[in-house]
Amino acid sequence: MIQLQNIAIAGSANKHILLDVFYNNTGVAKPIVIFSHGFKGFKDWGHFETVAKQFADAGFVFIKFNFSHNGTTPTDPLNLGDLEAFGHNNYVIELDDLKLVIDWTLADERLETEIDSNQLFLLGHSRGGGITILKAGEDERVKKIVTWASVSDFINRNKQRTIDTWKQEGVVYAMNGRTKQNMPMYYQFYQTLLDNKERLNINHVVKRLQIPFLIIHGTSDEAVSYHDAEELKKSAKKGILFTVLNGDHTFGAKHPFNGVMPDDAKQVIEKTISFLKE
Repeated sequence: MIQLQNIAIAGSANKHILLDVFYNNTGVAKPIVIFSHGFKGFKDWGHFETVAKQFADAGFVFIKFNFSHNGTTPTDPLNLGDLEAFGHNNYVIELDDLKLVIDWTLADERLETEIDSNQLFLLGHSRGGGITILKAGEDERVKKIVTWASVSDFINRNKQRTIDTWKQEGVVYAMNGRTKQNMPMYYQFYQTLLDNKERLNINHVVKRLQIPFLIIHGTSDEAVSYHDAEELKKSAKKGILFTVLNGDHTFGAKHPFNGVMPDDAKQVIEKTISFLKE
């Protein structure tokens, strides 16, 4: 298996995107899967490397990457050490980053004989699921999408009381339960959302999507309600909802990964691969 890891490409606002590529070097064109991590996530979280290898063994070129402003750095991709970048992140930056990753994938000479550019699929977890949906709505190169524990709405996720404080103080903080870091989010995040309401309206985009869409969600998701999955299914013309009974937000996976794939995560991976091969 070929593993091209920690490739740095130009991202948004003079930051780098770090990405990994996994595939079996057969010389036969293969479908592409580009994976977007979620809020406070990163490409090397938990079981993501094992996931990448399983997709490569299933006949895909699998790409996972760090959004340019996710808080990691090219020299330290395993830790959220750049809190200033994290604070200046927003949905528009992540959408633009995903486009840059797609462009790079379709243009890189090393992948020229390995990829089938007519089979470009996007996969996203949590907030990355929302970004995946929005990008599919504005990029005709995307032929299928899958979301794991995705949000169904970016616009109405903030409470008015929080917004008022946010605007007044210029920053709010999100506690990282794993690292115990207080992660800053500057008010520009919400202002960018207001300035780009139509582009960032997941529900409107889902209603217009004409491509196959697999929605996977656990009924015991503590971070994003199962109701979000039901909302996505309700709006998606070609949406399929796969429910993981009692599944949590990461389908049993944790960071660091102990090498044993949880049963729920196995089920999710198998269903995703099956859907993308149909």
